[in-house]
Amino acid sequence: MLLAKLALGFGGTLFLAGAYTFHDGVMRVDEDHVNGRHVHVWVPAAVVPLAMHMVPKRHIERAAEQAGPWLPTLRALTKELKKYPEAELVNVRNSKETVHVRTHNGKLLIDVVGPEERVHVGCPLAVIEDVSSLLEANAPTI
Repeated sequence: MLLAKLALGFGGTLFLAGAYTFHDGVMRVDEDHVNGRHVHVWVPAAVVPLAMHMVPKRHIERAAEQAGPWLPTLRALTKELKKYPEAELVNVRNSKETVHVRTHNGKLLIDVVGPEERVHVGCPLAVIEDVSSLLEANAPTI
């Protein structure tokens, strides 16, 4: 009986930890080459803000300084994009390549298809907002 209670407690804790980790969604980068090389990286979105707190402060400050002029624009853009869960932002095609940028269910999706490779990037808008807020908090004041 004691073993069953321990197993239930462990299982419940594992379930809650998994639910918290994936509540913001998953960031993904998929790259497929014609020569057979593939790169697929999937990361829970909740990890990104936590990882940024582990980056040395001087690197965050430098990134904030470089991105500083664009941070208010980025914050406003992500705030507005949340209002449009299904929006096509860019769709460019020529004879060799296609670039498609859109929002879908609270994520920014970027798809690039060329003759040699295919690249697909998906990032929850909440992560972009969190990162821009953290950078803005560390930006130098003028």
